[in-house]
Amino acid sequence: MRRHLLHDWFLVWFGLGVFAIGASQGFAVQAAEPPPMQPQQAAPGAWYVQGLSEAGSSANQNFIANAGFVVTAQGVVVIDALGTPALAQRMLDQIRRITTQPVSHVIVTHYHPDHFYGLQTFKAMGARIIAHRAARDYLHSEQAQARLAASRQTMAPWVDNQTRLIDADDWLDAERTLSVGGVLFQIKPMGPAHTPEDLVVYLPEKKLLFAGDLVFGNRVPFVGQSDSGQWAKALDALLSFDATVIVPGHGPASTQARADLQLTRDYLLHLRRTMGQAARDMEPFDAAYQSADWRHFEHLPMFQLVNRINAYNTFLLMERESP
Repeated sequence: MRRHLLHDWFLVWFGLGVFAIGASQGFAVQAAEPPPMQPQQAAPGAWYVQGLSEAGSSANQNFIANAGFVVTAQGVVVIDALGTPALAQRMLDQIRRITTQPVSHVIVTHYHPDHFYGLQTFKAMGARIIAHRAARDYLHSEQAQARLAASRQTMAPWVDNQTRLIDADDWLDAERTLSVGGVLFQIKPMGPAHTPEDLVVYLPEKKLLFAGDLVFGNRVPFVGQSDSGQWAKALDALLSFDATVIVPGHGPASTQARADLQLTRDYLLHLRRTMGQAARDMEPFDAAYQSADWRHFEHLPMFQLVNRINAYNTFLLMERESP
């Protein structure tokens, strides 16, 4: 739950900052035009929509994460529900342009707001929600309610008093194989890593992996108080899937699975290496951050926004791990 807390704190802090800046400059933070949403085909019968490489705000309607959907002969399986009910409805409209099949299931890779606040749209039409049981305590916590209350300010009008936190119908404790319309979905727990409840979804016949936020495509991830050591091990485990295409939680799909997994893994290990050495040497964080070599990552999207807080939280983690 603590990892959710810090992730929520960061999003509340940044969102309120965007909201305050917009208000102080006298312009509305609501975008005149919704951010574009165009399904991209990842494999035959499988698509995803790609969120913006930004922090969530009212202006971008919290469309900052990816979500996928797979069309079968007996229904559509959605992976993640996006960051607002309105975004989920837009995704549903896109699905209906491709198929008349109803959405039968939604698999939630993890309970961060940019991935699950759209659940109520799919729940209202009868979809069955699948998630990992490790998220249940957080979902029913005061912290989750506080995060939702803050989002009603920072994401208005896209998150409002009608936006609700939606429970899963099936809380998983272990790996599950789901078969819909002859398509197999291997749902595998990978946490604790980015979150305690990380799930990935693998379609063996399509060699397609929906990796959630274990993988950030061509950008710097938000690490927060994630267990970066376990996260790196989870990325190693993902290589055991014989995937030719990986859809990450953020960023474009990859047809170079090893390279993109390696980018996220290299970043996590670089944080642990540099901040771990500083913690062992009892070097102050500011000095350690200034002396660290960020050249391999500083050109990537989101680096300026999240790298310092990633480094600081890794520094604290490595202090705790140090003998």
